[in-house]
Formats: sequence, C-alpha cells, structure tokens
Amino acid sequence: MASMTINSVNFGTAKAVKFEYVGLRVHQNITSVRHHSVKFAPRSLTVNAAEAHGYGPVKKMGKSDEECEAAVVAGIVPEAPPVPPIPAAPAGTPLATLPLSKRPRRNRRSPALRAAFQETSISPANLVYPLFIHEGEEDTPIGAMPGCYRLGWRHGLVEEVGKARDVGVNSIVLFPKVPDALKTSTGDEAYNDNGLVPRTIRLLKDKYPDLVIYTDVALDPYSSDGHDGIVREDGVIMNDETVHQLCKQAVSQARAGADVVSPSDMMDGRVGAIRAALDAEGFQHVSIMSYTAKYASSFYGPFREALDSNPRFGDKKTYQMNPANYREALIETREDEAEGADILLVKPGLPYLDIIRLLRDNSSLPVAAYQVSGEYSMIKAGGVLKMIDEERVMMESLMCLRRAGADIILTYFALQAARCMCGEKR
Repeated sequence: MASMTINSVNFGTAKAVKFEYVGLRVHQNITSVRHHSVKFAPRSLTVNAAEAHGYGPVKKMGKSDEECEAAVVAGIVPEAPPVPPIPAAPAGTPLATLPLSKRPRRNRRSPALRAAFQETSISPANLVYPLFIHEGEEDTPIGAMPGCYRLGWRHGLVEEVGKARDVGVNSIVLFPKVPDALKTSTGDEAYNDNGLVPRTIRLLKDKYPDLVIYTDVALDPYSSDGHDGIVREDGVIMNDETVHQLCKQAVSQARAGADVVSPSDMMDGRVGAIRAALDAEGFQHVSIMSYTAKYASSFYGPFREALDSNPRFGDKKTYQMNPANYREALIETREDEAEGADILLVKPGLPYLDIIRLLRDNSSLPVAAYQVSGEYSMIKAGGVLKMIDEERVMMESLMCLRRAGADIILTYFALQAARCMCGEKR
C-alpha cells in the first residue's frame, strides 16, 4: 500500500493531511475549493484490478524513446494489464443482440461521459431571488410559503441579500407589503419617492453597490381594489390611465437606483410608454423586463397571501392571459420587442415550459421564467410529507426551466439552490 502526504490549503494555518491510497484511487476526494480552505469528503476504498494482479507501477529502465520503440519493433512488447473479462449476465438471460447502429446509451454509460455531453447547465448567476419586504423590523413567516418571510427592509432584508451574495446570487426582485392605510383606488403610493420600495433600493445600493435590483411595476400592492390597474365604477380595468401611473412608478424606482424595472400588469402598450418615460428622465441605462406572457393562473395563491393583495372582487382574466392560449404569446412577444423590452418573461414556469420554448425560438432577447409561489409551495409540501426528495426535485425543476430556454429564473429557491450548487449543507 502506498501513501502520500499533501499539505492542506488554509490561509490561517498550514497543516499536513495524510491520504492513504489503495491501487490508484484515493479514498478522499476534494469537493469544493474556496479562498479560505479546501474541504474533503469521505469516499469508499477501491482496489485497482491491475494492482491486485501485480500490474502496479513499474520501475523505469532508463531507456531512451528510440530504444523503447526499437524493442517493440523487435517484438519485445512490455507487459500490460490483461483485457478485463466480460461481466457475466444473470443465469437464464436470453442470448440476444439487436442489429443497432445507433445506441444512445453509449453516451450515458458513465458519470464522466454524461457530464461531457450535458447540454444544459445552471449556476447561481442564472437565478433572481424574489424577496418580500414590509415596514416592520421583524421578519414575519409566510404560512403558505415555508421558508419565506416578509423581511424587515432595514435588517432582515439586508442579511438575506448578504447570504445570497455569499453563494453567488447577486440579483433580487422586490415585492412590497404596503400598509392598508396607504392604499388608494389609483395607487398613488406606487410612485412615492420615499415609499417602501425606493427607500429599500437606496439602502441596498448603499450597502451593495453592484447588486442587480429588479423591481415590480404594477398597482396591485398599492391598490385598495387589489387589481393591477385602476378600476372604473363598473368594474372595468382602465388600460391607458393605468399605464400613466405605471410610468411614474417606473421612473420613481429608476431614480432610487433600480437596474431593471419589470411591468407585471399586462396592460397594453405599457412597455413603450415606460421606455419613453425613462428615456425622457435620463434613465436610458435602466432595463425593462416585461412580463410578456403572464397567465391568469391558479398557481399565484401563496404570493397573494404574502402581499395581502387579493383582488377585492372578480379576477384578473381581462388583462392576464388565458392559460389555454399558446399563439397569443407570440402577439405579446412581438409587441414587447417593438416597444423596447430588454428581457421577456414567462409566468408561471413549469406548467408553461412550451411557452418558454416558444419565446426562445421566436426572439433573440433574453428570456426569463418565474417559478411562482404555487410551484415552490408544492415542492416544499411534498418534501415535508416525504413524498418526494425536495432537493432533487428543486434542482430538476430549475434545470427543466433552463432546458426549455430560460436564461434567468426568478425563484424562491434561489438561496437554497445556490447553496446546493456550491456544495453547502442546508
């Protein structure tokens, strides 16, 4: 048995770690490297077949390349491990060989080959972390979304953003829980320069200047009616008048330091109007992520509990898209592109993978997917009940969104998923 001593990497103290080898495989494996230390995880011992049969490392003879070649030409071939035997099949296995020229399983037969041919990858840089904020100082748990909180904007939020940045998630999107006393039928609080969202943006930019901040542009958190637009007395959601308010809201957020404003209201023409309003105020550098294909989905329930923003009456089907419609997403895509959108978003995510692919195949703009609260809560619930492996399903769901064509994913799993990618324990 051979042994080797390797110095561990630790900038605080330098200490030696001894590794025992059997054959050619080490029983410990480096799992992650950070700028402070090298971590090791245990691995089972494996005996190399060549070592077991006496075909281990051979002492060098000191011959030149020409002498080695001449020996082989003369028929003096050095010994090498024998051809491994063909593994035996279970007794009773029929003799059968299909005449196949294509066998896709050949590219799946080992972890190394599967990794080499993997078509889709995901990293923390692909994730945007949606965060709920409120005026209070304490973090309030959200019953329908285990692990999520209404974060105090001065304390809990700053700490959560710090945790996310530690594992490579440097993009967030803010959703405010606005006091009922500030809600009105026209949602004027949405463009208050000293409101909850602008104050929070200024605080975060002061603490983390390179943090990418997305904001939500819509009236529902600020509306006494709970709708994304101004409601006429007969219940009709007014389009152009709402867009006027949204322009003021977007400019207020840009003034506070937002990097990307995200109209989620689904009013017609709002992207072009917001682009013009931002440019007129000198915010040509601020991007627009349009909720291009936002469906009137039943998967939003937990989110509305988080913000206490359920519609006071009716539903949102006159402005959000019909879940039965596919081609209509192309109409929205073409309009948003023409009006100056920088990013196109599909919401919800997993139930609408076909729509994500549709946008990906028909636009050269970046595509975003929103893995919404209902998707998150179902995975969490399934994990708690031990019906699924929460961590594996979480990572698979995110990979599916990437595979469908999403460049970035808005997900409440952002911190948990990034920790998994970095090899940390939850």
